[in-house]
Formats: sequence, structure tokens, C-alpha cells
Amino acid sequence: MTYDAIIAGSGHNGLTTACFLARAGLKVLVVEKNDYIGGAAVSRELTPGWTYSNCSYVCSLLRPEIIRALELPKFGLQVIPYESGATFSSTGEYFNYSSDHDALRRELMRLDPAEADNYDRFARAVMKQCRFIKPLLLRTAPDPTSFRPRDLAELLYIGKRFHDLGERDMAETVRFWTMSIAEFLDQYLTSDLVKAHIAGAGIIGTGLGPYSPGTAYVLLHHYMGEVDGSIGAWGFARGGMGAITRAMAASFQASGGEIRAGSGVERFLVTNGRVTGVALENGDEFHADTVISGMDVRRTFLEHTDAKELPEAFLKGVRRYRFRGSSAKLNIALDAMPDFTAAPKDARFLRGDLHFIDDMEEIERAYDDWKEGRWSASPYMDFLIPTQIDPTMAPPGKHYATIFVQYAPYDLADGPWDDAKREAFARTVIEKVTRHAPGFADLIAHKEVRSPADIEREVGLSEGNIFQGELTFDQLLFNRPVPGWAQYRSPIRGLYMCGSSTHPGGGVMGAPGANAAREVLRDLGRKINMGAAA
Repeated sequence: MTYDAIIAGSGHNGLTTACFLARAGLKVLVVEKNDYIGGAAVSRELTPGWTYSNCSYVCSLLRPEIIRALELPKFGLQVIPYESGATFSSTGEYFNYSSDHDALRRELMRLDPAEADNYDRFARAVMKQCRFIKPLLLRTAPDPTSFRPRDLAELLYIGKRFHDLGERDMAETVRFWTMSIAEFLDQYLTSDLVKAHIAGAGIIGTGLGPYSPGTAYVLLHHYMGEVDGSIGAWGFARGGMGAITRAMAASFQASGGEIRAGSGVERFLVTNGRVTGVALENGDEFHADTVISGMDVRRTFLEHTDAKELPEAFLKGVRRYRFRGSSAKLNIALDAMPDFTAAPKDARFLRGDLHFIDDMEEIERAYDDWKEGRWSASPYMDFLIPTQIDPTMAPPGKHYATIFVQYAPYDLADGPWDDAKREAFARTVIEKVTRHAPGFADLIAHKEVRSPADIEREVGLSEGNIFQGELTFDQLLFNRPVPGWAQYRSPIRGLYMCGSSTHPGGGVMGAPGANAAREVLRDLGRKINMGAAA
């Protein structure tokens, strides 16, 4: 069977690309290896009555331009913002981070009267960087070695934006992109607890510690989201993260698109240097002159493409591309809402993300464990109970906890992950939560434990890396994924990339998928209809 375009993978980026191509009038097929769609943005009921956001778990980065263009609310997407969160220390102190500026100032002054003004200076510095980078998210990164008019124009655009920062801010921007989150926070803040709360956003999903150069940018990557126009806000997709990809699939199918789940791509079909379609694991073949891979760059070119079809220099670049999985995930069904010793009764911050850490040094020690091939003895975790805001995900009176954990190695020093090691890892995490919420372990009705190896096996993220590759400066913009091949195309004519291995990187953002669709349609002589991405 022949199509105009085939997308490999039904993750949110693959579906984003598929939606825009179908809306441009193309006959589009999406193929998916799993029996369900969504990739890492999926909701599944693996224990009766509870629906888990099995991998990704919060919504903030999804670009509003994409939400509007694909009419996702019309197809059922509802994002519910949460307003605050907290970090608990081992001494019984806590810091309540609120999206309400006045409430946040009062909380900072409670900890240290000078910290409120310190935080305002920190926030202004971060927003400067956000304002610089956000317009680049839905643009194709230029090739700095090219003399094509389009690349030159894009380089001039970036250069003008950079020059317009002014001399002082230009120097600060270069420094920011290459410094550690610890160094950046130390410039502005004094409270160990406040710095620990913020530093987590600089290390989530990456094989780096808070003192590692480049982690300041990872913080920025997490601050670029918005919910209902509130910059930096985070929220829950009602029904779990699968609600996003379900809405995308419905939008795609409403435009005439077709989805085939249950068998993934065995190999990309190539003739005389040009893609001709895909061969699936079940033996089916589908043909198209345009094929777009939502898989990461390693899986696309090292596992599903014949090496003889690719230049050796390109293959070397793909092999050098770093993943370094460092994150694990627990989903826990709870018989009741846990009580946190340090939290005031009915504290609103319990509806947001909770952390259990004293200072950045504790995070660094957790990173040291990872470097030695061990999961962290005292891990950093992002702990949420979404059912406080979205009770549809659990039976009446019950709750669901999602725990994202740093650090957990992809390769353990003492051998592969197995059931015993997953259980021991889960026990480490649960014991730390229980120190702050006595009785937490007794409330557990069911739990899922996903190591980086499990995440790779289940949703195809190499080494379990949630960003499809680390977000360090050498793997951003025109270097992502391979210098010279950062514009969603590949050395094989007609074979494109749309996953988070491409600019601007990971998270449930949709920007790589939208940008890839724009480049495909440009090559086909058509235009994408999406405001700023047009």
C-alpha cells in the first residue's frame, strides 16, 4: 500500500508531524510498535481502577501554538495547572514554592528576609534567557557552515537577537549556557533549601550533577513551558499524559490520517539512496517517498537503517551522540492520601511537586552513586499525587502517586536490572518518602517500577533518556543530533527525523515534530499552517 508520507512511531512528536502533514492534504500513515499509541506520553490502566501516566507525567512544555493549530481542546485535551510545590528537609523544615508572586515572597522572607529580593533577581535573569531562546524553539536551526540564503538569514536573525541583548547580557548568556546550575544559583540565592528546590530542574533527565557545566541550560529548558498563558507553569493533563496523544490522534484521524499499531519498523526501505517505505516486524510493507522517524537518532540509523546506505562520517556522529540514561519512575496506587509530618494541615502545596532533599551537595552525592553504577542511596525525586487535582485517575477515596527519580543507571555495576534489583531500588525510594510521610509504605496497594532499561524496552527511548539525548551545549541547536544534519533531514533522500533527538530537544513539547513537518512540506512545495512556525 502506498502513502504520501509514513511516520515511524506514535509518540507526541510523531503525531504532531502526522497532524500537520494530514492537514496539508497528504495521505499519511503512522505505524507504532506497541498495541497502544502515545510513546512516552501515555496513560494506561495496569491495575484495575487506577490510571497511571506511565512515563512522562506533567504537562508544561507543549507549545501553545501547536495546541491551537491542532485544535487539541476540541479533541478532549484539558490541562489543569497546579499552583505550587514544596521541598522538605531532613530537619523538618520546608520551602513552599508558589506561582503566586506575593505568596512566594512571603515564604522566602519566612526563610530569610533577604531571599525574596534575591529570588526576584534570579527570576529576572532566567526570564532574560527564556525571552532569548523561546523564539528559536519553533524555528529550524541554521547550518553555520552553509552559504544558502536561508541559513544565512537565520544566522543573521540569531545574531541580531544576540546583539540586541547588549554587551553585558551577551556575556551573561554565553556564561549561562555553559555553567552549572549550582554556580548560577549561588550568584543569587543563599538558602540551601531554596537552591536545592530549584536545582532539581537542572539535573532532571540528564546524566549530570548540579555542579556539572551545562546544567544551567537544563533548568532553562524546564522553565520555557506555559499553561493557559502562565509562563513557567506546570499542569496535569486530565486523564493523564495519554490525553495529549489521544487528542493528537483524534485530530490526525479527523484530517484523514491512518494509524496502525501492534508492529514496529523492522527497517527503512532504501533504493539508490532514496527511501521508498518501511518494512514492519510482522512482515508488512508500506511505501512512500517521504518517511519520518519519531525514534531517536540511534535507533533510527543504527538499528533500523542499513549502514551501507549512510556515510561513515554521519554514522560516527550518530555513535558519538550521548544518551546516558539516569532516570527511573515509580507509579504507586494508594489506598489513602498520605500525611506529611512537616506540612501544615490541608496545605495547598501538597497538590504540586514535592521533593525531599537538604541541599545541592546531597544531589551531588546522589550523582556520585550513579557514576559508580549504583542507584542513589538518597535519591532526588519529583513526587506528585495528581489525583488531588484529577480524581478521575483513581477509585473514589483512593490516590495515585508518581515518583520520578534521579539517579538510576542504565547499566548497573553489578549486572543487569532484574526483579530483585527493581524491588530494592523501589524500597530505597519508598523509605525516603516514608521518613517524611510516616505510614506511606502501608498505603501502597500496587506499584510499577521502571528502570532506564525498562523505559528503553517499553517505549524505545535509548538508555531510558527522557530527552532522546542529553541537553548539553554540544548537542543543541545546529549540533543536534549531528553537525550538518540538524534540519530534520538525513543523508537518505526522503528520510526525515522528527523526534526529540532533533532541535530543540526533549520534553512533551511538540516543537521537533512541528519543525520537521514544516521542513517536509517545504521540500514538497507546501506550507505549514501554524502562526509562528509558518
